Amino acid sequence: MAQREPVMNERELEEFLDEVFPQQRGKFTIEKMASMEARLRMKITEAELRPGGTVSGPAMFTAVDCAFYVVVLGMIGRQALTVTTNCAINFMRKPEPKDLVVEAKLMKLGKTLAVGDATVFSPGVEGPVCHASLTYAIPPAR
Repeated sequence: MAQREPVMNERELEEFLDEVFPQQRGKFTIEKMASMEARLRMKITEAELRPGGTVSGPAMFTAVDCAFYVVVLGMIGRQALTVTTNCAINFMRKPEPKDLVVEAKLMKLGKTLAVGDATVFSPGVEGPVCHASLTYAIPPAR
């Protein structure tokens, strides 16, 4: 089977995120977009921290969800209404109060659904801090 190539690059994806989610401008850096995978960095500020000096669960979910959105759109193009239909997330280790790095991978990319996973890393912590399995619904082509 031929390998599918992305239809959007890192810069195009960042510009699109800024366009459709202006409230998140500057929060994410897309470090890599390749066939069926992406790597994203989420800037962590005091607003994402919880008591105990760690990144909150909702912030990690945001990182996972955004990374998966990026990998799906990187492969299908500007489809702003592509949405999360399922996410199961496991929090495994306490992240440092630093930027998070997320690696998202597609296992299946169909016409109406995308299925894959995302793994979150925290610089200074050995191993992943959380892992999620996700499914996204892709809007019908018009």
